Amino acid sequence: MAAPGENLRINGERLWDSLMEMAKIGPGVAGGNNRQTLTDEDAEGRALFQKWCEAAGMTMGVDTMGNMFFRREGADPDALPVYVGSHLDTQPTGGKFDGVLGVLGALEVVRSLNDLDIKTKHPIVVTNWSNEEGTRFAPAMLASGVFAGIHEQDWAYSREDAKGKTFGAELERIGWKGDEDVGARKMHAFFELHIEQGPILEAEGKDIGVVTHGQGLSWTQVTITGKEAHTGSTPMPMRRNAGLGMARVLELVDEIAWSHKPDAVGAAGHIDIYPNSRNVIPGKAVFTVDFRSPDLSVIEDMEARMKAGAKKICDEMELEVAFEKTGGFDPVEFDETCVSAIRNAAERLGYSHRNIISGAGHDACWINRVAPTAMVMCPCVDGLSHNEAEEISREWASAGADVLFHAVVETAEIVE
Repeated sequence: MAAPGENLRINGERLWDSLMEMAKIGPGVAGGNNRQTLTDEDAEGRALFQKWCEAAGMTMGVDTMGNMFFRREGADPDALPVYVGSHLDTQPTGGKFDGVLGVLGALEVVRSLNDLDIKTKHPIVVTNWSNEEGTRFAPAMLASGVFAGIHEQDWAYSREDAKGKTFGAELERIGWKGDEDVGARKMHAFFELHIEQGPILEAEGKDIGVVTHGQGLSWTQVTITGKEAHTGSTPMPMRRNAGLGMARVLELVDEIAWSHKPDAVGAAGHIDIYPNSRNVIPGKAVFTVDFRSPDLSVIEDMEARMKAGAKKICDEMELEVAFEKTGGFDPVEFDETCVSAIRNAAERLGYSHRNIISGAGHDACWINRVAPTAMVMCPCVDGLSHNEAEEISREWASAGADVLFHAVVETAEIVE
């Protein structure tokens, strides 16, 4: 298939302007964004995105999970479309680029094709997946998971936020419940542009990350139960301190992750201590252990060692411990042909690049189950993400979108 010429680039200034315009919706308190899924701010961001896509000549479809699809027609009406996109929702203290760069980079691919009057054999569909972050309605990548057959839609609709509001009811409320059956669309391929959310590319001075794999993920909720007691009047030998038990388990988690370096990681991000009072020894600790690795056997080893070690620790401290698997997915190997399209694009355009394993979950990880899929990453400053201080440069954004443009157009096939 013909590749686009190396002189063909996206409009970097227009992409950056779009990113900054979208960032005005749901501003955070420290320069980032709070545009959580299915909020009024999410609805406003969706409407702006719709306006831009329709101005670029695309037609909209929305499915019953609120996933948005904008189609640019191809020369062959029977050819399966090439899908490209990411997500517009953010963390409560999110940055301006996580997810959004992939959605607006996809829009920029179509805008640039229009500018250059390039026609493709395959249609191109620009996509915004609902609730990728999972911060308001767990789990993450919820709507792409329903699309890929990982989750049942009724179950997804029943997910509740901290105030007891359900995903299904909030989707209706903001007016973005479509009528398409989820997962009915068939794809020729799917591409996702994303910031790295890690420090490797910046540290090594690389312009582009060619994502070959996605780390597998295991979330285990651990509940340690001891006995609440007065911190001042309870002798040390008579304490059953659930907080101390948690601390020792967390040290074990760190040791286990280090034993599988450099690609494995582990920590606890969600921690609750009860009753969380200054002068009460904790009677209960609930925390979620997050293990990740591109090797499934490593994840299974880390899980098993954590459970055995935590039970030993708690038995010795006369504490009770229980485990509940609350989330996870197996490691992902992205499609070799799509990955090569990204690598070839970076080389053709003269961008420095390296293979990279995604440490975070992305919609592409689920879509990889139902279509050939790959990801391209650009650096972010200090590897900082899920933080309002998240930052990238215009040059990084442009380079990532250039590579995305070339990979998508090569896969969609230029019509001479």
